[in-house]
Amino acid sequence: MARQVQFQCSPEQAKDQDFLTKRIKGELGLSNDNFNFRWRRRSIDARKKQIKINCSFDVYIDESIPKLDTFQPKNVTEAPEVAIIGSGPAGLFAALKALELGLKPVIFERGKDVRSRRRDLAKLNKEGLVNAESNYCFGEGGAGTYSDGKLYTRSKKRGDIKRALEWFVHFGATEEILVDAHPHIGTNKLPQIIVEMRETIIKYGGEVHFETKLTDLLSENGRITGVELNGSTERLFDHVILATGHSARDIFELIHSKGWELKAKPFALGVRIEHPQNLIDRIQYHGRTNDDFLPPASYSLVAQANGRGVYSFCMCPGGIVAPCATSEGEVVTNGWSPSKRNNPYANSGIVVGIAPDDFEDSENPFVCLDFQRSVEQKCWEAAGKNQKVPAQRLLDFLQGKVSKDLPKTSYQPGLVSVDLGIILPELVTTSLQIAFKEFGQKMKGFLTNDAVLHAPESRTSSPIQIPRTESLEHPDVLGLYPCAEGAGYAGGIISAAIDGMKCMQKISEKIRIE
Repeated sequence: MARQVQFQCSPEQAKDQDFLTKRIKGELGLSNDNFNFRWRRRSIDARKKQIKINCSFDVYIDESIPKLDTFQPKNVTEAPEVAIIGSGPAGLFAALKALELGLKPVIFERGKDVRSRRRDLAKLNKEGLVNAESNYCFGEGGAGTYSDGKLYTRSKKRGDIKRALEWFVHFGATEEILVDAHPHIGTNKLPQIIVEMRETIIKYGGEVHFETKLTDLLSENGRITGVELNGSTERLFDHVILATGHSARDIFELIHSKGWELKAKPFALGVRIEHPQNLIDRIQYHGRTNDDFLPPASYSLVAQANGRGVYSFCMCPGGIVAPCATSEGEVVTNGWSPSKRNNPYANSGIVVGIAPDDFEDSENPFVCLDFQRSVEQKCWEAAGKNQKVPAQRLLDFLQGKVSKDLPKTSYQPGLVSVDLGIILPELVTTSLQIAFKEFGQKMKGFLTNDAVLHAPESRTSSPIQIPRTESLEHPDVLGLYPCAEGAGYAGGIISAAIDGMKCMQKISEKIRIE
């Protein structure tokens, strides 16, 4: 049985195996070296100039370190089938859970497999061509695959976070994600992990279908009976998990056309700011930069402005700002980092809370989505009706003047200098201006014209919620399980994965009862 030990040490000592061995031996009062240990938790305490690493270890005395073995699939070739719409983290983890529960997952993904997506992303970045079915949001692995792979979640009560992380390790992620306070896989490594998941699903009897778009949900007497695919093919299912992601606007329209309940939901919208990474390092690490013992620095910022929450979102150290539109006629930004986080820029969404009550037609389920879409379209028009983004230096934005020039940026399609105060809605602009000044007080050096704002950051979460009951089914149609980000019940890879697992668990329980 493992014993636990905790202490603080310097960043240099945290990477010194001999130091750690001696320190652990001393902390536990061990008389010999017949023990093994592994990291349990690691985080950085940079509040003071002398930066410390918070260390927590599991120590195994007179025994070896046990192997992780948390994924136990069954052959489900002849098992009851469950349709899963979407192969993002919710869909994939629902399918993996099905293998454990003895159910056959059948995944239908509108986009392409994870490798084929790359060609469409290259066209988007280099030529500004948007493939409405294959982009940063749609395709195998979902939005997280090519837009960062951050695994941190604040939603500790949602479910078994540890198991979700261990499943990622089972399929090829480093065990570091079980240790770090803010785990991260990286866009360069996540695709192969997704491939391993898909191959396992197929190996044990599941199905995965790409370029297969849900075009109708079949029902009779208030129960799901099947799905229509690509406008023609029908397949019968008693249980359908809807894991389509926050950008599948056609799914919201489909549900609304059937008279099934939808609700407008709060979300957030703003800009994506990019600083030089070495500047963020200097601010956060008290002058330390280009450090072999500390990772590229991140930040988390929150402010209240005009009664609204303004906060950093999806902060990407050593990252890249990416074009994330899902159709022509809109501009959308997001950010991602490779596993080493070794690009010269740091970027983060800085977003303002938006709620249905901000609008006169607050009972309209599409009121927040319509607002989101209008901002994306206006930014597209302002940038020249292409995938360049409206941009402005930070201090120029605060002073309300167009930037004469713009710094080099990681955003490949390019920038167009505009006054974002005119392009963005007033409630967003004024809130951002107040919050940025407060952020500058919290992080000395944050307010600089070396920072550039890209607009808009608009796909923080779904602006619509698809209601569900305690059984996780839609209240108007039994057998339909709205799931994860696309239904308004998750906010990232891990929370989406957990929600997918929960939905499949509910289906298993229902099948056993029936």
